This record gives sequence, structure tokens and C-alpha cells, in this order.
Amino acid sequence: MRLLRFAAVALAALVCACSPAKQEAVAPSGATTIRFATDWRAQAEHGGFYQALASGAYERRGLNVQIIQGGPGVNVPQLLASGAVELGMGSNSFIPLNLVAEGAPVKAVAAFFQKDPQVLIAHPDPSLTGIADLADRPFLLADASITAFWVWLKAKYGFTDDQVRKYNFNPAPFLADDRAVQQGYLTSEPYTIEKVAGFEPRVFLLADEGYPSYATMVLSPDGFARDNAAALRSFIAASAEGWRDYIRGDPAAADALIRKANPEMTQDILDQARTKLSENGIVDSGDAALYGLGAMTAERWQAFFDVTSQAGVYPADLRWRTAFTDDFLPGRG
Repeated sequence: MRLLRFAAVALAALVCACSPAKQEAVAPSGATTIRFATDWRAQAEHGGFYQALASGAYERRGLNVQIIQGGPGVNVPQLLASGAVELGMGSNSFIPLNLVAEGAPVKAVAAFFQKDPQVLIAHPDPSLTGIADLADRPFLLADASITAFWVWLKAKYGFTDDQVRKYNFNPAPFLADDRAVQQGYLTSEPYTIEKVAGFEPRVFLLADEGYPSYATMVLSPDGFARDNAAALRSFIAASAEGWRDYIRGDPAAADALIRKANPEMTQDILDQARTKLSENGIVDSGDAALYGLGAMTAERWQAFFDVTSQAGVYPADLRWRTAFTDDFLPGRG
């Protein structure tokens, strides 16, 4: 489960660390080295990046890409701040806006998930046809979710904070209460519940009911983007190729790298996750269907900012347009 892995101390450091000094790193072979930090351990949700690595898409563009796994306690903004990585992954649209709010010189430069895979999970009940039907039920939510997608849920459906119960990433409380609603990730928790409990839960993808967050974004410090513009464009183009091939082609080579990097990952989990990414248009719907994989639009960012600022998460005068740029996407620049 990817949530807001975000700390003020890391952001403060980032403001200082991303100075105008040139940040280019060159591998001995002459290829530009890019260390890319993901938001969790290797999994299908990172498959396009591993596909680009396995297929040589990065290497063919003169890049020496090293994927740095995330995990418990890993803070991507902190890694960017310390210079431990050149690029990092942003799990949702809150992260770039939080960086703007803290004055950190970092932008989202591509969004490879057009739909945030965040879901709500309920017990089987034919009367549940949409999120609105979950009114008055208890919601099992992690602390970070309260200031993230819960803000949108309250604004759209009128849910209230007294419905919230603590979620500690253990499905037992959900399984014990047939009225409970649990947060999850489309490609993860529903499959786990089905295997453990022996029933297929009701799953509601927030994006299908209008939740406007992007996910699996590439974050770049402004200094790196300025001094390594060609390399950044190449990284995004190669990653788009990787995601296209992972979703539509043969994922075997990428899956092998994922399992090597994360021995706890099994092929059945990878298979079902990739199927859900494909069937739900997580990668290639929305703006990507119009403008290509990785695409972002100002209209979508404004929609996200409007609902969150109206809910009091951000001040109305926040310079939200500085949270992203499409200058490095294929076909630009």
C-alpha cells in the first residue's frame, strides 16, 4: 500500500539540497546515470520501469538507470534531498502539491498511472452499487489517508470523520465486521482478502467515480531537469515504452527482475496485478489515451487542486501550476 511517505524535515532539506549546482552524474561508459527511487518494494505496479530496464530501452537511449526500491521507512523526497537519487516516484497528486506548499524545487514530470489505484473494499452485498452506498458504514483508514483521499470522499459523498476507524494493514478487523469498509490498492488488498477469506469482496475504484489524482509519477528536482533535460526526456520516453510493453506485451523479463529484487513477490501476485492494471485502464486511459503514456494536463491538476483547496488542505493562492510540467514528455521540447 502506497500512502503519503512525506515528512516536513525531508522537504526542508530538499529546499536546501536542490541548489543551482550542476547535478549531472555520468557512468564510466559515458551513459548518464539515473538512480530512480520507487515508492515501495518491487512489484507489478512498477512493472513498466523494470520492463524498460530489462528490454534495454534505457540503455539504448544512453542511460544507466538503477532502480532503488522503496519500502517501510523509505522517504522519496528525503532521498532526492540528500542526492542519493536523481529521480523519484510520487504515489499520488498530494505529494507534488505538498512539495509546492513547502517551497521545495521539485516537479512531477510524468504520470504513468492515469487512474490512482486507490480502492474501497466492502463485503459482498448486491445492494452496493457505488461508493455513495457506503454511507453510515465504518471506514478502516490509515493515518495518512485521512489527509489524502478521505478529503475527497468527504467532499463528494458527505462522509464524516466519526466514521473512521484505525487501519493497521491487517485485514482481521475488516473480516470480523461485515459492514466495515477498508481502504486498499486495486492490485493488492482485494486479492489478499479473496485468498484469506475465501470470498470476492466488493471493490470500488475511486478513480471510476471521479477521484482526479494521478499516480506513479516521476518526480524531478528542478536543478536536475534543467541540467539534464535530454536525459530526463530519454528516461520518460523509455519508461513510456516500458509501460506499453509491460501492459500490452510479454512481461516475463520485467517480472524476473521484480522477483529477483523482491524475493517475497510471487508470480501469481504479479499476474493478477498486471491483469487489473490492464483491465481497468490504469496506465493507458484518460490523458494517456489522448496524448501518450505519462501525459498530464493542467485541467486535471486544477480539478484536483480545486477539491483539496476547497476542503482546506491547501490555501487558495497556492501556486499549484508549479507542481508539474509537461516539458519533458515525448513530443515536447
